[in-house]
Amino acid sequence: MDSKNINTIFVDLGDTFRVIRPDEAYMLQAKTEIVDLLGADADPIEFYKTVIEPRYDKYREWALHYYCEAPEKVLWTRWLAYDFPKERVEAVAGRLTYAYRRTKGERVVTEGGADTVKELTKRGYTMAIVSDLVGVHEVDEWLDRDGLRPYFKSVQQSSLCLIRKPHPAIYYYALEETGADPARTCFVGDNLNRDIVGAKAAGLGMTIGVRYPGKKHQEVTEENKPDAFITHFTQLLDIFPPLV
Repeated sequence: MDSKNINTIFVDLGDTFRVIRPDEAYMLQAKTEIVDLLGADADPIEFYKTVIEPRYDKYREWALHYYCEAPEKVLWTRWLAYDFPKERVEAVAGRLTYAYRRTKGERVVTEGGADTVKELTKRGYTMAIVSDLVGVHEVDEWLDRDGLRPYFKSVQQSSLCLIRKPHPAIYYYALEETGADPARTCFVGDNLNRDIVGAKAAGLGMTIGVRYPGKKHQEVTEENKPDAFITHFTQLLDIFPPLV
């Protein structure tokens, strides 16, 4: 592995730069909000388990097959709440999506993640986010709240560009916005079959796989094999020395 040529680093969000912190009360509140927003006469936990979750599984199967993300209004009126009044659903689609995200738990920056990004920026690296997720407001609000926006020159989200990894186009958008040379760009992500395969398809010069303790093992193949693995986000500081 030779990282000396790298001057730009793209990072994934889920299970890479951000991780989920389970909180039952937090998750129940989100499920309750979905029921309230839809006006559903149902127990929040049961409604989520028997209606929202299986419908989202079908949506996700479609999204992964076509490498795309549906706009929020389409997500809810076509896939998740098609049997509720369309106008009502469209009016609260953004809030529904954010509530759905919170049913999984609270998303927080991984330990040492913020300081690592700040230090890499200080060392001269251009940083960007390339992430698959639903919802158009959550990431912007989080970046502003945590004061991290200045450290990322580009923030590409499948919920905005409507393209999912491993389609190379989402990486191209980040390359264009940052002005980066693909050969001098590294991608850091946890999902080998999406993050790493997509980065290679886009011609990025280096890939790093994330293997946090306790996460499900992924089979490594010739196609999805990264140049290196890390088990803690801060290990990026060991790989990328100061450029200046």
